[in-house]
Amino acid sequence: MSKPDYPLKSPYATGLSGRCPRCGKGRMFKGLLQIAPTCEVCGLDMKFANETGDGPAVFVTLFAGFFVLGLVLWMELTWQPSVWVYVLVFAPLTPLICVGALRLLKGLLIALLYVNKAEQGRLQ
Repeated sequence: MSKPDYPLKSPYATGLSGRCPRCGKGRMFKGLLQIAPTCEVCGLDMKFANETGDGPAVFVTLFAGFFVLGLVLWMELTWQPSVWVYVLVFAPLTPLICVGALRLLKGLLIALLYVNKAEQGRLQ
């Protein structure tokens, strides 16, 4: 029995939606940020997804920090609220931004790894 041929899917569409980079239908994530071991539709082994490492987390930390600190600075210069307002607003907002962006970026990076057949370099 031969494997079906899958047309190339956009890594941006599949990655950002959290879908399998090969078939575009199965789920890439088992939980919020945990990668599924295989695609439930086409059976793609997601072991290659461990190659992402800390890459997505570094970018999310940098961009989310820039965004949140920009909001804090704007809020301070515009309204000058009390400290408790910052805690009330930014304590829940910061993790929401980070986790949401991390899932999107992790999915995108995994899809790009699959499409470009990226793998670790080896010495010969």
